[in-house]
Amino acid sequence: MHQNFILAHSWSIIEEGYEPERFKSSESLFSLGNGAMGQRANFEEFYSGPSFQGSYIGGVYYPDKTKVGWWKNGYPEYFAKVLNAPSWIGIDFYVNDDLFDLNTCLGVQNFKRELNMKSGYLSRSFECVTMKGIRLKVEALRFLSMTENELGVISYRVTALDQAIEIRFEPYLDSGIKNQDSNWDDDFWKTTSVSYQNGRSYILAQTLKTDFKTCTYMYCELHVDQKKSQFDILSKEDTSIRAASGVQIEKGQTAQFYKYGGYTTSLNHNEDGLVQAADYCIDTAISKGFKVLFAEQEEAWANIWAKSDIVIEGDVKAQQGIRFNIFHLNQTYSGKDARLNIGPKGFTGEKYGGSTYWDTEAYCLPFYMLTKNQDVARNLLVYRYNHLDRAKENAKKLGFNSGAALYPMVTMNGEECHNEWEITFEEIHRNGAIAFAIYNYVRFTGDFNYLKEMGMEVLIGIARFWKQRVHYSQAKNAYVMLGVTGPNEYENNVNNNWYTNYIAKWCLEYTLTQLHKLRDGALEEYDRIRGICALTEFELEQWGEIADQMYFPYSDEHQIYLQQDGFLDKQLQLVSELQSDQRPINQKWSWDRILRSPYIKQADVLQGFYFFEDHFSLEELERHYNFYEPFTVHESSLSPCIHSIQAAKLGKMDQAYDFYLRTSRLDLDDYNKEVEEGLHITSMAGTWLSIIEGFGGLRMENDKLSLRPQIPEQWDSYRFKINFRGRIISVHVDCNSVELHLKSDIPMSLRVFDKKIELAPNKTIKV
Repeated sequence: MHQNFILAHSWSIIEEGYEPERFKSSESLFSLGNGAMGQRANFEEFYSGPSFQGSYIGGVYYPDKTKVGWWKNGYPEYFAKVLNAPSWIGIDFYVNDDLFDLNTCLGVQNFKRELNMKSGYLSRSFECVTMKGIRLKVEALRFLSMTENELGVISYRVTALDQAIEIRFEPYLDSGIKNQDSNWDDDFWKTTSVSYQNGRSYILAQTLKTDFKTCTYMYCELHVDQKKSQFDILSKEDTSIRAASGVQIEKGQTAQFYKYGGYTTSLNHNEDGLVQAADYCIDTAISKGFKVLFAEQEEAWANIWAKSDIVIEGDVKAQQGIRFNIFHLNQTYSGKDARLNIGPKGFTGEKYGGSTYWDTEAYCLPFYMLTKNQDVARNLLVYRYNHLDRAKENAKKLGFNSGAALYPMVTMNGEECHNEWEITFEEIHRNGAIAFAIYNYVRFTGDFNYLKEMGMEVLIGIARFWKQRVHYSQAKNAYVMLGVTGPNEYENNVNNNWYTNYIAKWCLEYTLTQLHKLRDGALEEYDRIRGICALTEFELEQWGEIADQMYFPYSDEHQIYLQQDGFLDKQLQLVSELQSDQRPINQKWSWDRILRSPYIKQADVLQGFYFFEDHFSLEELERHYNFYEPFTVHESSLSPCIHSIQAAKLGKMDQAYDFYLRTSRLDLDDYNKEVEEGLHITSMAGTWLSIIEGFGGLRMENDKLSLRPQIPEQWDSYRFKINFRGRIISVHVDCNSVELHLKSDIPMSLRVFDKKIELAPNKTIKV
């Protein structure tokens, strides 16, 4: 059973009814972010019920010492984690000197929480009866500014419903925070200063070991009708500061409270200027006021949606799902800072440490490349180039040399920080995803300068790794790769994972091709790169020989590539034959049983067919899809989207739609029963791909865009936009036709159903 308490709405995520047992899940679903910071949807006021408090600052991390059962050579010493940061949202309030706690109220009515995705804010409202029998109405609204990215804004209203009351607000800052996922229960933060001046509160804190400096700040206003009340300092502790202001309100009267807060950090400011930077944020908030800041937030989100919205007519749940995914992708990463990247949970939880995985290159890059300008996507690749030396260090720790680069499975600063041996040492296909992202970026943007400036050095380091990771098998008369884990993490330490072997072969060939292009067209650049990397002709010949003689396990009986050696030795029971009480197997079975089973966590062979679809015929894809999908349990968030795209290409539209609905509502309906830990941000980019590439059939073919749109029978129509080399192309698909509109001063051509179509500037054409 999937959860089903989120109301269907095209622009909002709405929860109605006071159900504390689902609040941890809601705290994830209703999370906020602005690319620089984020927070779970914790209540502002004191709440003694179940809750997982979480606030996070992009780029601020701590190297938590690795905790394993036993040590192996090559293990990283630390697991770098985005930290649960000092909290600025707290607003305790007292009614006639009694601390308000929704968890102890005698009754709660009309509880409603809404994440308004169109305008980018979270609101919450309810009516209640306190332990002393006093009836109140509370209305809270907050947002993290998309224009002032160090500023968060809260409006908090309390209305006395049946009698006059004394109400006292106690807003506070708290730096006594620990991560729930701390390995050793260490303190990650050291508070260095707590201060209050002219109604403004500040906490200066720094991370231990990494020494990031932060200032958490707040400024508050309290209004009743036209009267404004002053806040005074109430208490100042070692790790917290609390202000207070009290008023009396009559029956039917409302106390309006505003809180402005956020973070300034040494990532963006001089260490000695953090308080001054916080004062600038406060001055901005005071001068603009809540209404102007809110209007700016609406305008910023209107601009985002103008480029990235997907409109689905006739299917509200599908519409809600895709907008929820697009909303969180834009909250998580703005592309303004090449030091930042995209964690699988974004700013919504602590799982995966907020670190960067291969998900960014394999799934996220196309979304940012085609909904924003190419500089945003370029910054994701600059991030990897800036970490090339660390990738070489990572490879060296595992025994590779001569400039071989192994990019980390999990990282903050380029250093590997994942400590499960079957991942750290064996899930090396991540290297291939980074090379594929370079290829993908260059073919879509035409930015060959990236290859010259940075990309070739990355490709050469990766190629050198593959060259050293394979060895020649006399028995097979081919190059083999032993002891790996492919994308299917329910198979560890296998030999000749087809996907890993194939992407290694492709990487070697692609690197050679690009070097030859440089030699033929930009000899000066070619010589420069050869000099930097100390490339020899003999080395290039070795790469070509390995690529030509790579081994791929194959079944003549089934006419398919095998996921790895020995796959057919398994007991090949289909997923459809599993009892429902055995699912998900990762929560019901021992790891030993999973490893011996034929069950596939996510696309593995089919991941290769997705990346390199032009290498295989439609008949080959269908054979492989029909063989592997029935063994796939889809217990990775990255699984449904790839299968949706493949099913659509094969014309299996019912399956494509079901997989789309699953990927788009993975968190909203909590398919994997883990949403309270945070959202699946990187798979959300896969959801976008399932519409653009799956139903829309978008491809890049011979340096031209190509579309082969289809439409699920559940939809009346759908519309999307893509930003292709600075031109905005709108695509509208219904059951009868495809409409294209080009927003550009320059004409262009593309293919629709293999027919060449000329698009004129600012004109619409129907196909």
